Amino acid sequence: MAQIHVDIVSAEGQIHEGEASMVFAPAEMGEVGIAPRHSPLLTRLKPGAVRVRTPSGEELQFFVSGGILEIQPHLVTILADTALRAKDADEASALKAKQDAESKLAGAKTEMDLAKAQQEMIEAAARLEFVRKLNAPGHH
Repeated sequence: MAQIHVDIVSAEGQIHEGEASMVFAPAEMGEVGIAPRHSPLLTRLKPGAVRVRTPSGEELQFFVSGGILEIQPHLVTILADTALRAKDADEASALKAKQDAESKLAGAKTEMDLAKAQQEMIEAAARLEFVRKLNAPGHH
């Protein structure tokens, strides 16, 4: 079975590295499915879930707040602004991030503050949705 190498890196360092049979990522134009020997592509990521299907069939999930997705025929590189492994994602901290973003939004004084607060709100909402999907009944 063909494989593609996946590197997920954020400012905090290496999040994941390994082989995959398929990778799904939240590209700016919508979710992309990346199989081995995919044509080269460079695009921005929006906040959401990156799913890595390992050659053994296991599916690993990561939350990314945005970043860059680079695809080469045998390599997928995700340069995330921030990334979180599914096992490290918990609803309480996701909810707190959303509440912090909401209060910043309410207290925004300038257009710059407003833009930054809106971006944080989008990230926080996407992170909360990611955690809730992970914890949904019937999800492994």
